[in-house]
Amino acid sequence: MLNNEKDIISAIQEDEWMMEILKAAKTLNLPDWWVCAGFVRSKVWDVLHHFIERTPLADVDVIYFDSANIEEFYEKELEKKLITIHPDIPWSVKNQARMHLKSNTTPYHSSVDAISKFPETVTALGVKLDEKDNVILTAPHGVRDVLHLEVHPTPDYREEMEKVLVYEERVKTKNWPSNWDKVQVNHLLK
Repeated sequence: MLNNEKDIISAIQEDEWMMEILKAAKTLNLPDWWVCAGFVRSKVWDVLHHFIERTPLADVDVIYFDSANIEEFYEKELEKKLITIHPDIPWSVKNQARMHLKSNTTPYHSSVDAISKFPETVTALGVKLDEKDNVILTAPHGVRDVLHLEVHPTPDYREEMEKVLVYEERVKTKNWPSNWDKVQVNHLLK
């Protein structure tokens, strides 16, 4: 079972497929890089649901922070590099130094700052490898919600109606309980 951050890290380190993904992302030598969101959340929920088969991911999100080069074209070039390593992976590479423009918010200060502003606490998770290929986990809002199978909005998505609506639409569209029946989604609008 998974009870804490250490357990999540161990589960990922023991997953050969996940480690290959992390090693591929590491080869890009990106500043402040992480593989985040569903990559981590889905692993935790699969383990907690005792799934033998991995739940397929719509994409594998690789993020980084480089304010010196915010060209979207460069992100596509990085995706191409990852595709040459693992062509069967649906890679998505995004520089968080430019994503505030897409999210219509204040600029982020780092990748972890960006992760902290993802819509759901269970998505605001990231992992990467250190120089010795040990897994490092970031969880700006902790791991309680993901471990308790509870979907809540992050603080940024609790106040402004526009963001509340984004959160509500995302949880509706994602429909996580259809894959993981123990997941409880907490709605702000009833």
